[in-house]
Amino acid sequence: MPSDQSIEHQLRDLRAELTPPGEDQPALVREFATGRGRLGALAVLAAQQERIIASDRRSLLLLATRCADEPLGAWFAGLADGESAALRTLPALAAACGPATDREPLAGCQAYPAYLAWLALNGRPPAVAAALVANFTAWGGYCAALAGALRRFHGFDEEACAFFDFFAQPATALEQAAAEALGPAGLTGPDLAAAREYGRLLQAYEGLFWSTLAELP
Repeated sequence: MPSDQSIEHQLRDLRAELTPPGEDQPALVREFATGRGRLGALAVLAAQQERIIASDRRSLLLLATRCADEPLGAWFAGLADGESAALRTLPALAAACGPATDREPLAGCQAYPAYLAWLALNGRPPAVAAALVANFTAWGGYCAALAGALRRFHGFDEEACAFFDFFAQPATALEQAAAEALGPAGLTGPDLAAAREYGRLLQAYEGLFWSTLAELP
């Protein structure tokens, strides 16, 4: 049965629970914020993101088909369109960072899209939506920090920063759209429990993505 909390409160509480504190930024993001980041690591990031975005887009479209007759289906489809838009910004970032030392898929970087693909097949769509909203807040903050650092320390222009700028937008509009798609009744108890589980794993796999890049030789 639905929770006695509104969906807006549920999403806010989930975001607060799952978003790491600001001081817990990944090591790679902290390095760039202090001017010590290596562009070679971001070149590999761009190469890994080509695979990640293509996979995530398909996963989101599958989620959209699983609830095609509900507002949540359109929400997932909108996210898939956003992935397509983000993909178009990657070549400029890759060109500004220089050639990647490794374009092969790195297990630590590809764990996140692999789990999202699992969720697309097996997850509870309302819970997946709630978990994604919570995760996007942390991802957006990291992208905003990188965009600022690349402009300040490396002289990147708007086109070169467009990939990180795209994701750096506040997640409030996305969260509100998710709340409207999920409906005012709120998540059921099982959906809320699943959202916490999905969100914790998504956050862990994102952490693995960043640590993998930070550990590159």
